[in-house]
Amino acid sequence: MSVAGTAPRTARSAGRRAGAVALAAVAGMAVAVQSRINGELGVRLDDGLAAATISFGVGLLLLLVLVPATRSGRQGLSALRAALGAGTIRPWQCIGGACGALLVFTQGATVGTLGVAVFTVAVVAGQSASSLVVDRAGVGPGGRQPVTGARLAGALLTVAAVLLAVGGRGLEPAALGLTLLPLVAGIAVAWQQAVNGWVRVVSGSTLTATGVNFVAGTTVLLIAFVVSVVVRGAPSGDLPTEPWLYLGGLVGVLFIAIAASVVRLIGVLVLGLATIAGQVIGAVLLDVLLPTAASQPSLRTVLGALLTLVAVAVATLGGRMLPTRRRPS
Repeated sequence: MSVAGTAPRTARSAGRRAGAVALAAVAGMAVAVQSRINGELGVRLDDGLAAATISFGVGLLLLLVLVPATRSGRQGLSALRAALGAGTIRPWQCIGGACGALLVFTQGATVGTLGVAVFTVAVVAGQSASSLVVDRAGVGPGGRQPVTGARLAGALLTVAAVLLAVGGRGLEPAALGLTLLPLVAGIAVAWQQAVNGWVRVVSGSTLTATGVNFVAGTTVLLIAFVVSVVVRGAPSGDLPTEPWLYLGGLVGVLFIAIAASVVRLIGVLVLGLATIAGQVIGAVLLDVLLPTAASQPSLRTVLGALLTLVAVAVATLGGRMLPTRRRPS
């Protein structure tokens, strides 16, 4: 093989990876918007679980139409059934949506109190640390990736960013404790991205992978919501009339579709870092340009967000953009 023939292919490969990273950053900015939407819906309903159920349910309704109506969706379902029957993929790898359900629930339950920026920085801390473990274990379709000093430093810096962002907020101890919810949700997101990537690989369809994610997430949320109604009663708030408050699920479809498509190209860690960068930028812009009573944008919050971006850059230096692929066990 000649050097002249190799160079164009290398350039195309690098271009595809760069495009995948850019798409992941756009998806991250969409998550910040989704957080604001679902957070406001949770405040209006006075029930974060109800807001999450509505958000996931709207996305699922869209996918229930699109998946069977499209050729790629139908072929993807057939391929996924065959893969499950052959043991190429395990049933537990098809429930990544349960982690997404946790993230959407925390949006509705905490953004109204914490604001989008602090919520996002807490998610980032959990996601970056969890991505190290997920990549090291080889859970995603990209295979195993080592824990380097740069990646570990990046994860530690994100924790410092959380402490900086929330330290000057003047939150009550109970409200400060709410940051644990998005932190745990961020931990779950890395695993979700890894297993959704496998569903995308074996099905050959981004639409199918997204649909499977929303089926799992909506199922979990519906069960939890029914239990909540039985135990605590129906939500006290009324359904809002503004249409934009019901768009969170559609934004979620966009995010899951992009993540499932690009994770096989750039790996879980780099995917997480790119979406983190998008989330941080989007969150700070929302809290600064469209502040709410809860957001209270401050210099400490902005500095915490900037420190998060530094952590992303540091960890990226230790990441491999094109990991070795393997089959799921």
